[in-house]
This record gives sequence, C-alpha cells and structure tokens, in this order.
Amino acid sequence: MRRAMTEMNRASENAALFFDACGGAPVSLSDDIVILPGFCDVHVHFREPGFSYKETMETGALASAHGGYTDVCTMPNLSPVPDSREHLEEQLSLIREKACIRVHPYGAITVGEKGEQLVDMASLSENVCGFSDDGRGVQSDEMMRRAMLEAKRLGKIIAAHCEVNDLLRGGYIHDGVYAASHGHRGICSESEWAQIKRDLELVKETGCKYHVCHISTRESVELIRQAKKQGLDVTCETGPHYLVLCDEDLQEDGRFKMNPPLRSREDQEALIEGLLDGTIDMIATDHAPHSAEEKGRGLEKSLMGVVGIETAFAVMYTHFVKKGIITLEKLVQLMCVNPRERFGLPFKNDFTVFDVSRAQKTDPETFLSMGRATPFAGMELYGECILTVCDGKAVYQKK
Repeated sequence: MRRAMTEMNRASENAALFFDACGGAPVSLSDDIVILPGFCDVHVHFREPGFSYKETMETGALASAHGGYTDVCTMPNLSPVPDSREHLEEQLSLIREKACIRVHPYGAITVGEKGEQLVDMASLSENVCGFSDDGRGVQSDEMMRRAMLEAKRLGKIIAAHCEVNDLLRGGYIHDGVYAASHGHRGICSESEWAQIKRDLELVKETGCKYHVCHISTRESVELIRQAKKQGLDVTCETGPHYLVLCDEDLQEDGRFKMNPPLRSREDQEALIEGLLDGTIDMIATDHAPHSAEEKGRGLEKSLMGVVGIETAFAVMYTHFVKKGIITLEKLVQLMCVNPRERFGLPFKNDFTVFDVSRAQKTDPETFLSMGRATPFAGMELYGECILTVCDGKAVYQKK
C-alpha cells in the first residue's frame, strides 16, 4: 500500500504525462489501488442559482471531485432557468468563481421549462452542452419537433426527460408490488416509454442528436435498442440505483423516492441486459440534493430526488465489477469514455485514484454534498476515492 501511494503521488506531480501513458484505461498500482481517468456525469443538479439551500455550485463540484468526477453537465431546472443569455450568465459566473471541476450547463428547451415557447437556442448554443427541460417532459409534439430541428441545425443534443403528464395520475412511486401492498399511488411505466416512443419517431423525421435521460423501464430499453438498429442518432443513460435496486427494496423513507421511480425486478433485469449489450451507453447519477426537511416526509410527501455522485463508482464497482458482471474497463467506458464522446467533452489532464481493497459502510454524513438522501445509506461498498486531479490540480485528496 505504501509503495502504491508513492507511485500515485509521482503520477499526480505530472498529470499530463501520466494520462498519456495510461491512455484512458484503468491502471492498477497494486491489488488495492487503481488509477482511472476522470469520470464524466451528463446529468446532475447543483441547484444554484435559485436553490442554494439544497446545494451550491461549490459543494456540488466538491462532491463530484470526491466521487472521482472531473466533468459534469448541470440540468436547467434552476431559478432563473437558463433560457436566455442573461439567465445563463448567472450560472456561468458561479461556475467560473466556485467550481473546482469543469461544469457544463444545459440550456432549457422551452422558456421557463413551461413547454409553451421555444427558447432562442442559437443564442445559448455556444455555452451549453445540450438542451433539456429536465424535470418535465415536453408535452407538445410540435414543440419537440421544432426543438429537434433547431438542435439539428446547431449541431447540439436534445437530452429528454420523458414523461407524459396525463399518465401520472398523482403517482409518486412505481405502480408495482410495493405500491399495491402498501396503499401508495403508482406511476405507470407507460408514462416514460410512451414519450420515448413519440420522440424516436420525431428523431427519425428530424435527424437530430437525441439522448434519453434516466431510463427505468424494460419497454424503454427495447425501444432504444430497436432505434439503434435502425441507425437513429440515439443514446441513453441510466443510474446506479435503477441497476441495483427495484421497487421490492422500497422503504417508507424519502431517500427511496426519485423520478423516475425504482421500477420492478423485471425492469431492473432489462436495464442490466441493456447495459451488457450496449443499448445503454452511460451511467449518470441524476444527483439531486434536497434539504433534510424536504426528504424527511416519507414516500408520499418527500420531494423526488436522491444524491448519488459520491457513491456511483463504489456502487457499480461493488455490484457489477466485483461480481464479474462487467469488467473495470467496461465501467470506465460507461462512466467516462462514452459520455465524453457523446457530448464532446474531451479528455484533459485528469485522473482519479480509488482504493478498492475493502468495503466501507456508506455514511451520508461523510458526503461533501449538502444532500444526504441516498438509498445506499448503510450499504457496504468497495471503492474509496483517495485523489482526484482535474487540469493537473488536485481537487480532492483524502485526509
């Protein structure tokens, strides 16, 4: 271990040379220590501007570094919504002043994310990684068609939160076994996959680059699988919680409430199959911090969203790499290479170092995020980050 740490410190002294040497692949310094390229998460919520009591640009970036991430893409459900150059500049200013890693904002698809008026996408295009109304599905077919055509013209990605409002019916967890046995209102799977189906028809018509956020159902996997076979320019993501948990794991606790919800065991198995056959392109955390009070109201009344950027690697390493389901190289593809390639976020002088030798009980009180609500609290996980280097500078180092 001491020898490995010595080698790690030498690597951190010249990140550029080290990164060229490893070529973006995992490097084992010992049985305990692995060096990996800096991760990239294309779906996070840092809550600032507008909701700094949940998370700030500074705490979100620090939490990302603690999780091994050096690039993240922030969703636009903020106040003000980044739907104009003036509004976007508020976020860009915070990024320049407070972020210790590279933060790439999304621009909104519609003004105020209200679905009524298309934003001036051209005025935002240079400073955003893509366009999304995350947190809300674009309900109008014609509005999404117009957005896709403009995104196509600008060479930008539409990253869609797919949800049909008319199918929600007041639900707040999956419409499955737990909801039925505990008297909760369920969210049907069709509310997700029906809008994906619509969007894929529009992609076929417009030819835009299209990315599906946080897929959770088996129907979604199959729709995207078939779209790829047809040659459509489509990618998708899912989160660690959808791959490791299902609605049978729910507890009467707000830390198990997110949107989309934890689905059935059959959905979970389909997601894993999609991960293995390449239908699912990347892991994204949908890191969504809320205050303790907002998450302390139980399943029915807590706000939707859980934190995940500080546990993502450990969850995936423990449940997929250590069990032999995927290789460490495959995990690096999912957490680093594929998201960077899809969103045009190049490798730089970045790497992260993890100790994978022993399991530790997940303790949210050790998080650098202001959010504490995670379904993995108390779970024994392998993979502790001990160093993250971004642009040649140490942005996290275990004390």
